[in-house]
Amino acid sequence: METTKIGLFGIGLDTYWDQFDGLLENLQGYQKQIKEKMERTGVEVIDAGLVDNPVKAREAASLLHTKDVEIVFLFVSTYALSSTVLPVAQKVKVPIVILNLQPVPQLDYEAFSKLGDRGTKTGVWLEHCQACSVPEIASVFNRARIGYDMVTGYLEDPEAWKEIEAWTEAARVAAAMRENRLGVLGHYYGGMLDVYTDLTKQSTTFGNHIEMLEMCELSRLREESTEEEVNQKVAEFEQTFEVVEECEAEEIERAARTSVALDKLIKNHDLGSMAYYYEGESGNEYENIVTSVIAGNTLLTGRNIPVAGECEVKNAQAMKIMAEFGAGGSFSEFYLMDFNDDVVMLGHDGPAHPVIAEGPVRLVPLPIYHGKPGKGLSIQMTVKHGPVTLLSVVEGPDDVFLLVAEGESVPGPILRIGNTNSRYRFSIGAREFMNQWSAQGPSHHCAIGIGHIGHKLDKLGKMLNMRVVKIC
Repeated sequence: METTKIGLFGIGLDTYWDQFDGLLENLQGYQKQIKEKMERTGVEVIDAGLVDNPVKAREAASLLHTKDVEIVFLFVSTYALSSTVLPVAQKVKVPIVILNLQPVPQLDYEAFSKLGDRGTKTGVWLEHCQACSVPEIASVFNRARIGYDMVTGYLEDPEAWKEIEAWTEAARVAAAMRENRLGVLGHYYGGMLDVYTDLTKQSTTFGNHIEMLEMCELSRLREESTEEEVNQKVAEFEQTFEVVEECEAEEIERAARTSVALDKLIKNHDLGSMAYYYEGESGNEYENIVTSVIAGNTLLTGRNIPVAGECEVKNAQAMKIMAEFGAGGSFSEFYLMDFNDDVVMLGHDGPAHPVIAEGPVRLVPLPIYHGKPGKGLSIQMTVKHGPVTLLSVVEGPDDVFLLVAEGESVPGPILRIGNTNSRYRFSIGAREFMNQWSAQGPSHHCAIGIGHIGHKLDKLGKMLNMRVVKIC
């Protein structure tokens, strides 16, 4: 994937430059500081310079539009006319964030009072009057129906930079989702009406490609796998998982062979995520494959190529978002509620995200997959204790939106049934959380990642023009 391109331009008023010596150079220096700090986040900054008249505004607009930036940061360096801003916003047609950043958190009033004539003082004031233009810009954007956000602070303000970095990260994730190729293997779990989705809506919302896959190709790749490849995969299992003694050698080899084939399927179609499910007639050839995929799909998920079971395409999208934010994103559903401890328990029989586990990730045998045919190996783990974020991509009657909740993964007894399983506590309590979450109409699956990243998901929603509904 190419480095994400971020647009930056500053605004000022050309009338000032001949009036106040050094003002322009100082303001350009501040803009350079902003650019360099943004670049440390791993993005490519397209700097259109300091725009101080309408002609330069149109030149900046053309540059940023041509360079196909994901987002534009507007640095208000001093007072500037709104006519230097509107042409840029009208042409680039990407989210705009107004940077209202003073050089310092507080002007040195005593030193300021000792400056010479009033002209000198005015020049210093203009160097610090970023807030002067913000209402004017907002007024024009509102009247032009142009969306925008603001970051207010000072150049070395940690809170301001937390917001800026969240914006650059959201821009990167939006680009990654647009470039992602999501594979669909098999078919939906029959009767799960909440899981069914409109693939066209998914593509138009996220911009990604959806690749339809065939079980026969996976079967062929599995048959072509060599003993050396299978042995290497078994070694990878042993390095990644705690393989319990009850796992039969035949089952480990079966899962390893399927994992080799899954890796090749992903590579052949250049996939960044996948949703799958298959049944068919009892005892058919493909049942042997689909009952041995969990270990391999967990490895793929750990490499940030998330795989969602039961052909939950929406949750594959949610898992991919969490993965791109570096939060993990484990496939989960609601298991039960503990009213005494005021927690909700979530988990699934796989795939899991092994990188976000609390303690060892165990590979265990399941004599039966609940609600599914056959038997095989599964993953048993708990999500790391501490802050977590739940994300669901919801397809409502009118739009596709993001449903978000922040909570905590907490220690305590879990169900050791060969599944991922964790206890989660929410600030509004288990009862109210379940009511509010469910009332938004998500599917019964969600993606769970570590850390509180709701503020980043808010920004991703604005990047993708999606609603974001937050619980808790």
